[in-house]
Amino acid sequence: MHRFLSGKRVRHRILVLNQVDHFRFNRASLINVGFLESGNDTDYIAMHDVDLLPLNEQLDYGFPEEGPFHVASPELHPLYHYKTYVGGILLLTKQHYELCNGMSNRFWGWGREDDEFYRRIKAAGLQVRRPTRIETGYETFQHLHDPAWRKRDQKRIAAQKQEQFKVDREGGLNNVRYRIESRTALSVAGAPCTVLNILLECDMSETPWCTFG
Repeated sequence: MHRFLSGKRVRHRILVLNQVDHFRFNRASLINVGFLESGNDTDYIAMHDVDLLPLNEQLDYGFPEEGPFHVASPELHPLYHYKTYVGGILLLTKQHYELCNGMSNRFWGWGREDDEFYRRIKAAGLQVRRPTRIETGYETFQHLHDPAWRKRDQKRIAAQKQEQFKVDREGGLNNVRYRIESRTALSVAGAPCTVLNILLECDMSETPWCTFG
């Protein structure tokens, strides 16, 4: 990613958001934390799945001034092709992310958080934009996820089955609870990045499905 973005002359900082608590995976909360920890010298964010890498240098990673820009659009993503999909790689100005109040913190386990975020984008009056004139189709990205090696946590526990389809109108950036266990600056083959080890907190009265217990 450093080589790709540098070649496009996009000034960037790479944050690796690593969840180290004992709760189930919460992608949305991790992205909220990344936003809050990104510093005042950044003006937009890339919500970027760690297992998705761009292969086509024509992909635009520039400032998404006109609204959220979905780099990994349904026409290009190797797996997800429904029209309201906004996962994978999504660019937003920090102003627009705040306008959406970030992402919901209620989604523990894999999936659904980006579908709920699509509704937030619409509720904020924003229009999702997507790449045009990209001719590499489903070969546009390298998808590195091996489900046999890293199985996704797709269990739905108790009330979570009904909750997963609801819109969270209260939570987001305003109520994400966490602690940074460590912040480590690394250089990987000349590419600088910062690894944040993050301890998320869970309100068991609100989302008891944050654990398997």
